[in-house]
Amino acid sequence: MSPIDRVAHLNRWRSRPLSEKALLTFGMLLLDVTLPPYPTALTVAIVMTLAALAGARVPIRVWLACAAAPTGFLLAGTLSLLLQVDGHGLSLAPGGPAAAAGLACRSEAGLACLLFLSLTTPASDLVAGLRRLGVPAEITEMALLTYRFLFLLADTAAAMNAAQAARLGHVGVRRRLRSLGGLIANLLPRALDRARRLEIGLAARGWNGELRVLSRSAPRSLPGLATVLLIETATATIGLLT
Repeated sequence: MSPIDRVAHLNRWRSRPLSEKALLTFGMLLLDVTLPPYPTALTVAIVMTLAALAGARVPIRVWLACAAAPTGFLLAGTLSLLLQVDGHGLSLAPGGPAAAAGLACRSEAGLACLLFLSLTTPASDLVAGLRRLGVPAEITEMALLTYRFLFLLADTAAAMNAAQAARLGHVGVRRRLRSLGGLIANLLPRALDRARRLEIGLAARGWNGELRVLSRSAPRSLPGLATVLLIETATATIGLLT
């Protein structure tokens, strides 16, 4: 089980209704993209981070590990707004710092919203919620299989890396680079082979194209929904009046 799945199943808000968590996530995300980034985006990022770390008790190391890669892509993207290259060389773009800061705030707030939902709600609950909303079964099954394949890919890469290290493939820079090239070249074929064997195993067990999974369905809580709406109203008020 991946750390994301483990935390999603064991956090303190695991049993909270999906409607509450989805309303909080997508409501705050809507405020983030529609209202001015200062201070709305900062408020959204703080609220959602505190909801995950203090409310759901998501381990901070897991939160930081999940946020590290998207934040790196974000920082690389903001450089295109911050800097420009012209006849005089590299310089700050006109209005670049403000645009880059606004983009960074909105993106980090959106990332916090999506991390909150993914780290407090298992994939099986999300798929069950989509089914209740009337999303076709083919789409939900494809989403669940794609989610599983991503972790299959990561597991295959970890096993290949461990095998290379056991054969002294990481001794020296040149050998490490050669091993990395071999891992990249062989990762997808091996992962596809494992996925094919997984499909054969499902077919041998009578799979008819639909994965049946157990999912908890907690009843809606009016106090919980009211609390979420109150938080979102307060955040919107801060964004509009500041």
